[in-house]
Amino acid sequence: MSPAFVSGVELSRRFYQSVRPLLPTVAHTAALIGPGSEVLGLDTERSTDHDWGPRLQLFLSAADLAAHGDAIRARLDADLPDTVAGHATTVLPGRGVVVAELGAWLTGRLGFDPRDGVTGRDWLATPAQALAEVTAGVVHHDGLDRLHRVRESLAWYPDDVWRYVLACQWQRIGQEEHFVGRCGEVGDELGSAVVAARLARDLMRLVLLMNRRYPPYSKWLGTAFARLPGVDGLRTALTAGLTAANWHAREHHLVVAYETVARMHNDLGLTDPLDPKVRFFFDRPFRVIGGGRFARALAGDAVRPLIGAVDQFADNTDLLSHAERARAVGTVI
Repeated sequence: MSPAFVSGVELSRRFYQSVRPLLPTVAHTAALIGPGSEVLGLDTERSTDHDWGPRLQLFLSAADLAAHGDAIRARLDADLPDTVAGHATTVLPGRGVVVAELGAWLTGRLGFDPRDGVTGRDWLATPAQALAEVTAGVVHHDGLDRLHRVRESLAWYPDDVWRYVLACQWQRIGQEEHFVGRCGEVGDELGSAVVAARLARDLMRLVLLMNRRYPPYSKWLGTAFARLPGVDGLRTALTAGLTAANWHAREHHLVVAYETVARMHNDLGLTDPLDPKVRFFFDRPFRVIGGGRFARALAGDAVRPLIGAVDQFADNTDLLSHAERARAVGTVI
């Protein structure tokens, strides 16, 4: 029989209780951060079918890693129990323990070492998913006295960067919101529905950003959005918009969503209040919120083009899941 499911975070906590007695008397930090649904608290029994099990990262200083890293790996391989809470410790590389130096590991995940400070380009060249992975999860022990401070420094964007990514998200909406009606007007209901889906995704990401939550990648976007407080009505409107049979009905539900999010913007107090009512797109009969109004109000006199963080203008998995590639693209802005 399969063992009873426990969350990956809880399993990691129990696993560390087996790991710690096998370590030499050197300062270490132990955590479960980085990739994996369990780090975001989103794992289920389905998650256990691959790349899941008792695991954690064990961080040492560079000197201690050089002096003790191989011996620690050998000791863990030889003496760790075969199971923790009924889950095998033999299914993941290294018996589920990554032994590394913290700075090198962070650089590998983020493309930079935040212990040296975080620049504006660092923020914008790092996908929100990667920031979420480092700031979520759990720290079992921080004997190096660095990881807690790193996570605090990355917990959320500085205010100027936050305003910028909000502006860029509104800009995306303003650039396509009238296409729902324009596609439908020429009989392209499929094209209209595709645009509506893109707008729904952008609105969901925008509301997550408004709530100071890093938007996760597509598999967990809807789940993370649904966990936000006070979004039930917005979820209903977006769902109705995506299931509507024609562009008129689609636009009707999107109007509800636009005006709801516009009021959320005003509640933030980041700009002077803006009219939260939709209007026609110039002299065309398509109702829009005018996303560019919100973008301009947030951006103010900023000279940076409203392109955004790397995952606001790129969504290729093989780009965003590799820190060096994302950074190479993100730092050209």
